[in-house]
Amino acid sequence: MKTIRKIEATLPNLPKRKKVAAYARVSEEKGRTFHSMSAQISHYSSYIQKNKEWIYAGVYADEGISGTTDNRAAFQRMIEDCKKGKIDIILTKSISRFARNTIDLLETVRYLKDLGIEVRFESENISSLSDDGELMLTLLASFAQEESRSISENVKWGIRKGFQKGIVNSFCIYGYRWDGEKFNIVPEEAEVIKLIFDNFLNGLSAEQTEKQLKEMGIKSYTGGHFSNTSIRAILRQEKYTGNSLLQKTYVENHITQKTKLNKGELPTYYAEDTHPVIIEKEIFDKVQTEIARRRELGVFANKAIKTTCFTSKIQCDNCGKNYRRSGKRQRKDPNEIYYIRICITKSEKGISHCHAKDVPEKVLEKYSAMVLGLEEFDEDIFLEEIEKIVVKGQDELIFHFYDGQIVHQKWESTARTDAWTEERREAWAEYQKGNNHAAGHKGRWHKNDKDS
Repeated sequence: MKTIRKIEATLPNLPKRKKVAAYARVSEEKGRTFHSMSAQISHYSSYIQKNKEWIYAGVYADEGISGTTDNRAAFQRMIEDCKKGKIDIILTKSISRFARNTIDLLETVRYLKDLGIEVRFESENISSLSDDGELMLTLLASFAQEESRSISENVKWGIRKGFQKGIVNSFCIYGYRWDGEKFNIVPEEAEVIKLIFDNFLNGLSAEQTEKQLKEMGIKSYTGGHFSNTSIRAILRQEKYTGNSLLQKTYVENHITQKTKLNKGELPTYYAEDTHPVIIEKEIFDKVQTEIARRRELGVFANKAIKTTCFTSKIQCDNCGKNYRRSGKRQRKDPNEIYYIRICITKSEKGISHCHAKDVPEKVLEKYSAMVLGLEEFDEDIFLEEIEKIVVKGQDELIFHFYDGQIVHQKWESTARTDAWTEERREAWAEYQKGNNHAAGHKGRWHKNDKDS
């Protein structure tokens, strides 16, 4: 008898399609344009979608950002998508487009390799998953990094030679515009700059000028709010005198590309008459002298800030920060404000960051008078004699005198008794008489109640 065996139908095992993405970047260093970026995106989108074995996972593109920086948003987003399993293969034009720092390149490639993700560098014809891929990447990335360093040094050399000759790089500041050949004054902005300088010499603070400009509807260079920080920068900007201090900042190295203030590491160059004048040199110098004077005075120089004799003199022993003033209106007398001093760290970040004790101002007045040997507190004598008061622990005030003397003084809070003045006790008693709800508790409140 014949044997018949059924053969089940089977579907062919098709290879799994890979999720493929591309990374593109155009740097401004070599005069590339954003048009080139569009061309790269179009090229990779078409190239990936034409391959039937691939699934298009997108093109990640950073525009005008150096390959040596860490702030490439699209690059970081691509890495995050790799972690989520959205990408199997990354295509990129070259090593220099991917990264110019050998260490960063290898760390990224190795990380992606551990995730099973391949990076293909088209110009060098290298796959990160091949046997000799890492060796070739190390060698070629080193060359790319050296090229980056060489270009950076050449650019720096050219700029510094220009500085030595008094050649000013283009700049973008409020009051001037570049027409392709020279800097020109913007008349309406120049008037605002003159107002800022005049206000400052007339005793106004940057905060007061900020408020005035807001009321006048004046906008900053970028069209936004004219902040007090911008006003202070204008007051220090020597370019408004028609002169330029060159090399005030410098790029630390070609790897980090971070700009640092020049604090004597490199020479500076003062070039005169480089562009039109908005502020006369004499006025600018007066402003710098006034800035130095106000810096010596500290917070007391700013008329926009209400100060007392304790301002900037009360210090926290726990975190080293100053105490600030805090006032609370009394419930029964809204016109009366009870003031305490509270550590700035505790006030802004909470008791978990600093558990310093709050100190009522009446306590500070009482013990300051005691330490100074006065029958009652005198602000003028306090300002003349006391440099600072350090609040230590829960019950100690350390008085530092200008003559070097230090006095340790124990204290206790009188906040509760301070709040209950004779007038308020009498007012509360009258309130109770007419309040039926409080009648049953009348005996709880007495004029001489020691618990109040």
